[in-house]
Amino acid sequence: MRYYIIAGEASGDLHGSNLIKAIKVEDPDAQVRCWGGDLMQQAGGTLVKHYKEMAFMGFLEVVMNLRSIFKNINFCKADIESFQPDILVFIDYSGFNLRIAKWAKENGYKTNYYISPQIWASREGRIEKIKRDIDAMHVILPFEKEFYEKNHGYPVNFVGHPLIDAITDRPELDKAKFRKSSDIDQGKPVIALLPGSRKQEVQKMLSVMLSITKDFPGYEFVIAGAPSLEPEFYVPFLEGNNVKMVKNSTYDLLSIASAALVTSGTATLETALFGVPQVVCYKANWISYQIAKRIITLKYISLVNLIMNKEVVTELIQNDLNTVGLRKELSAILTGTKREEILKDYKDLRHKLGGIGASKNAAQAIVANAKS
Repeated sequence: MRYYIIAGEASGDLHGSNLIKAIKVEDPDAQVRCWGGDLMQQAGGTLVKHYKEMAFMGFLEVVMNLRSIFKNINFCKADIESFQPDILVFIDYSGFNLRIAKWAKENGYKTNYYISPQIWASREGRIEKIKRDIDAMHVILPFEKEFYEKNHGYPVNFVGHPLIDAITDRPELDKAKFRKSSDIDQGKPVIALLPGSRKQEVQKMLSVMLSITKDFPGYEFVIAGAPSLEPEFYVPFLEGNNVKMVKNSTYDLLSIASAALVTSGTATLETALFGVPQVVCYKANWISYQIAKRIITLKYISLVNLIMNKEVVTELIQNDLNTVGLRKELSAILTGTKREEILKDYKDLRHKLGGIGASKNAAQAIVANAKS
């Protein structure tokens, strides 16, 4: 069977790669063509377009890059027609994927969505497009099933969260060797800095994160360099700061971290699953933030707090993300009661997400839909 998979971000590349591996177990003759990244290509997909060419953050950035976005949409439609897949699989990245889904449904292609657009956070009206254009939705967050089925009468398939698989399947890390190869002090506890994967968000977040490093001389601060960004991009941030950086080694870094400062997104959940207490950070440009504030109805922005439906980790948003606030909140999670409470809640979080097998569960359903 022929599978066409579209992911537009680093997290989608990770989940897409595990999905491709699982599809090839269920369908050994599978031909997979994909939009994604290096991991999806390594898993056996024929890479059409890299997410590095498509990562635009915020409303203003999207508007400024509309010409590129529409060019990609037209190219994608032509490539699908040429490949003639038995099924299309969309991974998050809703702005692009829902446009392709509408066209695909009108042209008779089977459509599955893996990792739902966050319509429970904003623009809930998109449910009508999903009902119209998506044949099957495979969700990874426990509250999404109730949201779709109870609130909108749209049946979905809860498969569990693929991050559990990705983390569980990792080979055991030689921590001392990793510290040595990364020039990380063997004797100091580590604070991981996860400033995001897009240039715009890293530029906004990392400077604030670095502003407190001198206040914690007993700790080693280490930046998780995003695979989508070149090492040279980080050079100005490293100069004059007592900080290290590792590239393409976020999970290894979290394995040795005592605490973390994390830009809101999938990384907050990854950090929690590694059992690392964290402070969640978010800052956008003023226009994007003002628009988002008016359309996003959620009480929290981090997946950890959303899944637990309470404030497990502190969120510093926009003007609250400053040196004073960040210093205070990091101090609170390094030792003491708040740290213990976070670690206890992390155990409950893992239980809510279900066990291993999300990629396998999704692949089985997708292959069955492709063959039906």
